[in-house]
Amino acid sequence: MAALPDRRLPVAGRIETLLRSRLSKVPQITTQMSLPVLIVLHQENSTPGRVGNLLRKRGVPLDIRKPCLGDPLPDTMAQHAGAVIFGGPQSANDDTEFVKREIDWIGVPLKENKPFLGICLGGQMLARHLGARVDSHADGHVEVGYYPIRPTDEGRSVCEVWPDHVYQWHREGFEQPWGTTLLAEGDTFPVQAFRQGDHAYAIQFHPEVTHAMMCRWTIRGEQRMLLPGAKQRAAHFEDRWVFDYSMQNWLASFLDRWLGGDTKPAAITA
Repeated sequence: MAALPDRRLPVAGRIETLLRSRLSKVPQITTQMSLPVLIVLHQENSTPGRVGNLLRKRGVPLDIRKPCLGDPLPDTMAQHAGAVIFGGPQSANDDTEFVKREIDWIGVPLKENKPFLGICLGGQMLARHLGARVDSHADGHVEVGYYPIRPTDEGRSVCEVWPDHVYQWHREGFEQPWGTTLLAEGDTFPVQAFRQGDHAYAIQFHPEVTHAMMCRWTIRGEQRMLLPGAKQRAAHFEDRWVFDYSMQNWLASFLDRWLGGDTKPAAITA
């Protein structure tokens, strides 16, 4: 039986402790995991959150790089099991050198058929790489907080069970690129997740957000909650009670599927 959380902790902290206890018993991925997953972040103090936590619990090492601070990206994925590009305050439409470099670099995992996941900005970068448009809502609406999501039949083939609502923090959204598979839809921003080929995924929402990350985002980004359609700070934590556990379960199931392929080192030729 899982240990009960300490009742002396705040309620949100008790929930977080219970979730960590349950998810600590995840199965190890059985493929060879000598290769790290490349983690691309966009701010000095950014972390991979629950994505990083779950990968580590599965025995997957992380190679964390921040191109915005000058870190290089590899010319090949031969020494990586997959790559995740996370969100950030930038736009995929920015003319910044490192943003353009990341968008171009996505062609490396796509060409080598290695697992790729783009979260929010990372997903928008994948859409841009594939020729789709990334833009703000026509009426200026944003998604900041929890919003409903509807998986497609193809989405349920990836993960049978999806959360009813997911955590969002964005002012722009992506169109579905030509030739991709739509996995999930929303209301304000219709395209919420798509897949390119067998191993490349883009999601608009943030399953990686921990309680601590939500606290930081809602304090440092309080101006975002003044925008049309944004949820107020209290609603973020109230909705977390209801929707966070199912979102964590979805993330754990998705990562198992995402990294379920062969991750042995590729042969390096001269």
